[in-house]
Amino acid sequence: MTSLAVMELNNNCGGDENRNEDCEKYLRELTKTFTGIDKPLKNARMCETLTDLIGELRKTFDSDHVNIEYVNHLMLSYQSNPAEWRKFAKFDRYRYTRNLVDAGNGKYNLMILCWNEGHASAIHDHADSHCFMKMLKGQLMETRYAWPKDATVTEDSKADIGSGQPAGEEVEYNGDELEELSRSTLETNGVCYINDTLGLHRVENPSHTDVAVSLHLYCPPFDVCSIFNKQNGKRTKCKVTFWSKFGKRESSVSMLAPWPPLWRGCRRNRKNSQLIAFYCFRM
Repeated sequence: MTSLAVMELNNNCGGDENRNEDCEKYLRELTKTFTGIDKPLKNARMCETLTDLIGELRKTFDSDHVNIEYVNHLMLSYQSNPAEWRKFAKFDRYRYTRNLVDAGNGKYNLMILCWNEGHASAIHDHADSHCFMKMLKGQLMETRYAWPKDATVTEDSKADIGSGQPAGEEVEYNGDELEELSRSTLETNGVCYINDTLGLHRVENPSHTDVAVSLHLYCPPFDVCSIFNKQNGKRTKCKVTFWSKFGKRESSVSMLAPWPPLWRGCRRNRKNSQLIAFYCFRM
């Protein structure tokens, strides 16, 4: 049986800082046991095209109660068709690219990431967002890590998630090496799920001959995350941007640069005050 646990932000969050912190802790507890599904749900709607997927996601997130397992199902149900997503797939010679497909009315972002041969991300978190990653072409290797014991946050003008490694290592930082939790390879049409309670991860295209293309959904959207040094756990705040939006190149793209800490989890209480934190678990 599938049960749905829902927390409405406008009722349970907002207000003083202590209440926000309690709400964030509750969200983390809710999402600890969901790790994703590997097969579409029975008797649930299937998305035949990318347009179907975008439309069904919009309808799903239009509700105040969102079943995270159903979102996972929708991502699984769509079978990759390059003719449908090729216009969004923009590559860069030196780094992987983030290309916005749908802004999701501020509740989520759907984007296509393009990875040339050997491209990789830095080890990073997801700013308390739910993250789904679906392979559209090729394969990607995901390596997960435990959070570092020392949560000290630094700012670094050269920090860059797209280069695969944090910059500014001339600054001395004494910490323990990050603990590797797992490694897995995602093949075409496969979907994986991660949130910050499950750890950090690094994603890379292991091929030296083939490119890779992946479809990502982040809810809620974020424009700041943290990257981590594998050797010492150093944590650096970075801003993330888009290489293109809706198939058109952005005029100025700075993939990652320092930025003040982003609202986390359930702290948004302005325009999207009705946005809910959601979680679906099996009993």
